[in-house]
Formats: sequence, structure tokens, C-alpha cells
Amino acid sequence: MQIERLFDAHQHALFRYLARYTGDPDLAEDLVQETFVRLHRRPPKDLGATRAWLFTVGTNLARDVLRQHKRRRGLLDHSPGRAPVGDGPMAPEETAVRADVAQRVQAALAQLDDRDRIMLLMREEGFTHAEIAREVGTTTKSVGTMIARALDRLARTLPLDAEDRP
Repeated sequence: MQIERLFDAHQHALFRYLARYTGDPDLAEDLVQETFVRLHRRPPKDLGATRAWLFTVGTNLARDVLRQHKRRRGLLDHSPGRAPVGDGPMAPEETAVRADVAQRVQAALAQLDDRDRIMLLMREEGFTHAEIAREVGTTTKSVGTMIARALDRLARTLPLDAEDRP
């Protein structure tokens, strides 16, 4: 297995997915690196499923880090004098409108349960229904319906201004 070839083939898509999942591009970069370190140390048995393996490992690493951040924030909230708590990562240098829309979409995604968020982000990255089904623990036949419902939930949680509406 040539790690450089796999990195070139999958790094950008994995980064996009993890940046959307976490809402933090810097964290996503770290998670991508850790995912490929783990690939190098312990590659999957089925090399044909390497892409799915990378996204599964990346998702699991992101979940762990986000849980850890949540626990730390909770501890800091209970003892505010011990350490400053920031508002999180700064939005990239974009126009105010694009930053606002990106922030609203990220907030809406964060309101979804983990399974809905994973399905929508994997769909956006071009995963097949079979790959999504394996990741979320369901049947391939039910993925289409589950994605449609997740999109409905996302639409209900996404506040739109008048200029955002068609």
C-alpha cells in the first residue's frame, strides 16, 4: 500500500468532511493527519474499502475530540475563574454574507443528531448508500428515506432570511 497515493487521493475530501463535521478547519487538519497516521500503522484488512475506512476513523476521532471539548467546556463553565473560555474558531476571511450563511448552516447541522449529520455529510462527499448504511448501522434500502428525513430536519432548523429564499 502506498500511503502517499492514498493521501493524495483522499485527503481533500476527508478534510472537507471533517471541517464540516467539526466546524473547525484547524481541528479537521489535525484529524486528517491522525487518520493517515493510523492508516499507516494499521491499514484495513480490505484495501478496497480504504476510503470508507478513512472516513470512519476520521469520524470516530472527531467524535472523541468533540466529546472531550464538551467535557472541558463544562468543567470550565463550573469554574470560570480558572481559565478563559473562547467562542471557538474564527470564521475564515470571507464576505460577511458568506460567513453568516456558513455559520447558520453549521449551527443547523450541529442541531441534528449525530446519525443525521453523518449521513448528510457522507452523502455530500459522494459516498454510496451502501457505505453510508455500514457507517450508521442500517440497511442500504433505508438510507434514501433516512437522508430525505434528515434533509427535512435540517431545513426546519435552518433559519433563512428573506434574501436567502428563492
